[in-house]
Amino acid sequence: MNTVLDQVEATPAALELLSEIIADHGPVMFHQSGGCCDGSSPMCYAQGDFRIGERDVKLGEIGGMPFYISASQYEAWKHTRLIIDVVPGRGGMFSLDNGREKRFLTRSDLCAV
Repeated sequence: MNTVLDQVEATPAALELLSEIIADHGPVMFHQSGGCCDGSSPMCYAQGDFRIGERDVKLGEIGGMPFYISASQYEAWKHTRLIIDVVPGRGGMFSLDNGREKRFLTRSDLCAV
């Protein structure tokens, strides 16, 4: 696993939802989805429930919780800073935010790498 620091941050609303999820489920981790079901949503898992690959890249942490992305997706997005936000709606069936009528959403901004 590779580590790139400070390429992910969270809005206050995302940190608030994250605190609620941690209170219910304990420590969590994020993996930036690149799949079809939730598009490019950040998926939230209880730590240990998602296997990090040796090529996955750790972008940093939000609210003290680790945030990863696949190596191939990182190559496409390496010049962006991911900003994790919250919007109304239900999250994906694999994400712990499901059922709260709020879901995490990734926004992005260009950054120097």
